[in-house]
Amino acid sequence: MSGHPDEAARLRAALAAAGDVAYEWRLTTDRIDWFGDVEALLGRAGQATVETGEDLNARISAEDLPIRMKLMTDATEGSARGGFDFDCEYRLRRSNGAFSWVHDRGQAAPGPDGGLVLRGVLRVVDRRKAYEAAVAHQANFDDLTGLFNRTRLRDALRQGILNSQRYRGTGGYIVIDIDGLGAVNTAFGYDAADAVIIEVSQRLERMIRPSDVVGRIGGDRFGVVVNKCAEANLPRVAEKILALFRNEPVHTPAGLIQVSVSVGSVAFPEFVKTVFDAETHAESALAEARDAGRDRAVHHRPTEERQREHLALEEIGADMRRTLDGDGFMLAYQPVVGAADLRVRFHECLLRMRDPMGAIVSAGQFIPAIERLDMVRLIDRRVLDMAVRELEPHPELRLAMNISGMTATDRSWLRSFVALLRDRPAVARRLVVEITETAAIEDIEETARFIATMRDLGCKVALDDFGAGHISFRHLKSLEVDIVKIDGGYVKNIAARPDNLHFVRSLIAAARGFGVETVAECVETAEEAEILRNEGVSMLQGWFFGSPTLDRPWADANRPAIKLASAEKRE
Repeated sequence: MSGHPDEAARLRAALAAAGDVAYEWRLTTDRIDWFGDVEALLGRAGQATVETGEDLNARISAEDLPIRMKLMTDATEGSARGGFDFDCEYRLRRSNGAFSWVHDRGQAAPGPDGGLVLRGVLRVVDRRKAYEAAVAHQANFDDLTGLFNRTRLRDALRQGILNSQRYRGTGGYIVIDIDGLGAVNTAFGYDAADAVIIEVSQRLERMIRPSDVVGRIGGDRFGVVVNKCAEANLPRVAEKILALFRNEPVHTPAGLIQVSVSVGSVAFPEFVKTVFDAETHAESALAEARDAGRDRAVHHRPTEERQREHLALEEIGADMRRTLDGDGFMLAYQPVVGAADLRVRFHECLLRMRDPMGAIVSAGQFIPAIERLDMVRLIDRRVLDMAVRELEPHPELRLAMNISGMTATDRSWLRSFVALLRDRPAVARRLVVEITETAAIEDIEETARFIATMRDLGCKVALDDFGAGHISFRHLKSLEVDIVKIDGGYVKNIAARPDNLHFVRSLIAAARGFGVETVAECVETAEEAEILRNEGVSMLQGWFFGSPTLDRPWADANRPAIKLASAEKRE
């Protein structure tokens, strides 16, 4: 310090404004001088009780002290060469016994008397540490149940398979699905459904051994990695899981609800060598259990037919990876027109793929396999990137893209979506994100969170295929979507189906009451279009107004409104 009489006061004011505390630690005497609001950092009488380096070390968490001591040793050695900067974080005990995270940054250098002096600044970083811990928790754990999430579960499965191969042991992978959770959502609300999910997670956690791992895959599905278990015992484990729910209903805000589950299992490494093998075989066994009815378990054993299916999936997976690495994916566009003026309101993006023979393949032919391969999030990201790339140079263009149910409940995917569009508000405002009704039913709370994030960014959100999953109008209101797309099954032949007409009329009225626009899908005739316009539907989509095309229709900026008399019909 230069000796200016106001300098100490100015330093204290600057430190107070920054919320920092500075110190000067003379190692030859082990004395520490403090500058700033030491009481706020250490508590009352903090400065009086922390006068030496030994006092300060006594306040540092025993877990963190070795790291700081090594840094101080490095600083001592480095200062002999003219100076040494140090930077570390540790937990510091306050006078009340509570610990706070502090960031300690400074420099070690020779003092006026030649002795080593450490000058540094301490800053409390509890908020940042809490945020980092929350982010780390979200990356590894399921928010609702506290169990491992899908990523950590897959890591545990991978490790289980490796250990069984290395030590010539046997284990298994079990997938559990809650039967009829969508019906619980519809009948009792998502608070009751959440209570069911939490109770299922807790019963599974209580049942497993310390060496086993349980996690939530997503929605109504859980996975258990059973280590050191003979293949013959896996069906018995599955039966124990079924028995957990047969005789004891679940307490929910809506009262007691009887719950059952379906179970699929597979042994490793005898029948599977990789995480992909374990997941696909266990899911196949689960599908058999569900097809057989509620409260069933199926254990996978290889058959020729299953082997063929698995090899076919592997081939599709290889094709997908090659396509993702290249330019084999493309978008087809189908217009959605306003019912009042028949002008194009936006275009829906429909994924297409060029197969190895050069043929164009529609998404319906490969998406089911991609979902089983757990690659759908990668595909959805590719569609998002292509849509954004198309929207950016065309400020008048509006596009809609479909999101799978798996993607809609994946928070890591949502974070990447936010990162892409957060700084592109003009693009986000012209993007419509479509989620199917059946996907929304699977996990309504998570879907509602996803929708809220989309809308906060400026995107519109559409609930696709409404009517296919029989979601209630109450849930429609709680999801706060902008658009409802009426399932095409209710639109086709609507003139000859009074029951369909009644449903569509009720939906249009309910949507209008909620301030939600409606789109009638699969409109194929002039008669259907006229009926729907008269009923008050907001928008129309279907082959009558244009088939999906790989061409970019907005290339002609002066396209006229579509005329009913000359609209394209489906071949």
